Amino acid sequence: MFGRSIKEVDASEFARWVNEADHEMRVIDVRQMEEIVAGTVPRAEALPLHTLPVKVHDLSKEEKLVMVCRSGARSAQACMFLQQQGFSNVYNLRGGMMGWMQSGFPAYRLA
Repeated sequence: MFGRSIKEVDASEFARWVNEADHEMRVIDVRQMEEIVAGTVPRAEALPLHTLPVKVHDLSKEEKLVMVCRSGARSAQACMFLQQQGFSNVYNLRGGMMGWMQSGFPAYRLA
């Protein structure tokens, strides 16, 4: 579908990762700020997709990164971009916020 294979995590598995205290990961919401303020997933930090190329150096290739958007399309683009930059431990939240909410999980406010 996207050419390169993108690792995905579904809402239930992601929720397990969030609840595991020793599960190290960084969660990046690539939507626009006006979308993010309406609610996001736990542990998310805002990094709108258009800013990713200039902020990529703020991310570590050693970290597990989970990318989130509304439906999974923009976060898949973010995953592809990061893979092109040499990141390998990158996951797309399958279905994005829509999948998260449809799975019965609540939206969170940014910390």
